[in-house]
Amino acid sequence: MSRDDRIKAHFTTCFLAILIYRYLEKYLSEEFTSSEIIHSLRNMDFNYIPTEGYIPTYTMTDLTDILHEVFGFRTDTEIVSLREMKKILKDTKKKRILRKI
Repeated sequence: MSRDDRIKAHFTTCFLAILIYRYLEKYLSEEFTSSEIIHSLRNMDFNYIPTEGYIPTYTMTDLTDILHEVFGFRTDTEIVSLREMKKILKDTKKKRILRKI
């Protein structure tokens, strides 16, 4: 791969990242910055307890509430069973939620 190809590939990657960030901002009515959205998503962690399921370890915020509304499920107020977590992942792959804009 030539140096020019690498430069073009890097530019394309950066351009797409910025485009996705702006898309998220617009989708959430520009109430939150890309940095806030990414920070919140990265902090949405869970502890898995085999006999119980997934227990949320993140703090609820206005942004997490809006994300739950937009995507149609809650993970912050209850223990999510393994079966339910698999269903959420499967359903979100099928939905084209972000095509509103």
